[in-house]
This record gives sequence, structure tokens and C-alpha cells, in this order.
Amino acid sequence: MNRFKHALPLALALLAGAAAAQPTFESPSPTQGGSTSQKANEMADKGMYKPVEYANADKPGPHLIVIPGQVKSNNASFAQKFGPNNIADFAELELSKANFKVLERESLGPLLQEFQLAYNLGDPQAARKFLQKGKMKTTKWVVKFDILKAEQVAQAQEGFSGRPIGALIGIFGGGRGAAAGDVVVSSVQTGESTGVWIIGMRWKIIDANTTEQVAQGYTEEKMELGAKSTSVMGFSSGEAGGLTLDGMVQRLVQKNVWEIDSKHK
Repeated sequence: MNRFKHALPLALALLAGAAAAQPTFESPSPTQGGSTSQKANEMADKGMYKPVEYANADKPGPHLIVIPGQVKSNNASFAQKFGPNNIADFAELELSKANFKVLERESLGPLLQEFQLAYNLGDPQAARKFLQKGKMKTTKWVVKFDILKAEQVAQAQEGFSGRPIGALIGIFGGGRGAAAGDVVVSSVQTGESTGVWIIGMRWKIIDANTTEQVAQGYTEEKMELGAKSTSVMGFSSGEAGGLTLDGMVQRLVQKNVWEIDSKHK
């Protein structure tokens, strides 16, 4: 009986610890654990979300609203992938982590839409009237993030084909050894290509009472996409990857929020 009394609290503690642990999931991929899986996962790990330690996160920031900015890039791929709301969602997440009091756009309903319309039309008096209503009364800042640049600025590729060398071996070598060498060398094919994008994001802080600009900043990041392949005697291998547009936009937001938190809180 005494053993049971001592064992019960321990069992309950272990169960509580297991229940509090974050869930983990296994991959259903048939290649899971193989060499291609390991390489692909190593590349994917480098592109995963990484939280930023904001310098003044323990200091509460003012109440603010993030309004959708503008995507001013003419790149069709970027414009199809991203809209202003995507960027504003990332910004709300990071500003909250930096301990700013973020009023979520969804909870403000049509009031925020009316404010945005007045602000975008250049009518500060009408915009101020909306900021004096409901939940928006406590707002000190209006923050927006704009994509000013998204373009592929460089591309390079190189490769090797063994066919010309194999042909020379066949011509000048003679004999079975030369023929075998011709087959092996001719089968070698390698290729590598890399493309680099530059994506730039601007941020603005607007005084909610006066609609005047308080501060602004800009940052750029390079996004590299690459692929390489090798083929010898029917055996081939290849790798392709790079940071996604989603990941790049989130990193730009993190850099800009870090600057806002460090210099303007």
C-alpha cells in the first residue's frame, strides 16, 4: 500500500509531463530516412522559421494597428504569390512577439477598412475620426510594410559533358580499353545553376492622432535558388532548393521589427 502511495504521484507527474510536451509527427514519405530524404531535410531545416530575440521585448510597446501595405514590384511571380495582407499577418505576429500591443485587423471589422480608405485617399482629418472610435481609441501608431523591390538580378550556370572527350578517346585510343573508357567518359554529365533575387521591404510608422509619419526604414535581402545534378553510367543524383518567398518575406519583416523595437519603442 505504501509503495502504491509513493508510486502514484510519480506516475501522475510523468503523465503531466507527457501531456505538456509539444506534439511531434512522423513523415509518411516512402523515402523517409534515406540519403535523399536526409539531404532534402538538411536544406529544408535552413529555411524553417527561426524566432528572433528582440532587444526590448521585456519593455511593453505602444498600442498599434498594422495596415496592409503595398506590393510595388512588377514581378508577376511575386505579385501572384503575395498580397499586402500576407505581409501584414507576418508583421502582426512579429510585433506581438516584440511586446507591442497589436490590435488585430480582423477584430476591427469595417472600421479599419474605412480608415484605410481615408488614409489612402490622403484625407487625414477623416482618418483621425475613425481612430477615435471603439477599439481604435487607444491606438498610438499605425504601421505598414511595403515591398518596393522583388527581382531576379543574377543567374549563373555551368556544366560538363564527357561526350567530346569520350569521342577523342575512341579515335586515338584504339583497343578494348579505349572503347570502355569512351563509354565511361561519354556517360558523365554534370550541371549546376544558381539564381539570385533581391527583395526589399520598407516600413513606416504613422502617428495615429496626427497621421504624420513618425519614422521609416528599408532593408534588402538576397534570396538564392540553386540546382545541381550529376549522371555517370546511368547513375544520377541531383539537388535543388532555396529559401521560399514566404520565408524571405518573413525574414524581412523580422529585420524591420527588430529595428522598430530597438530604435523606436
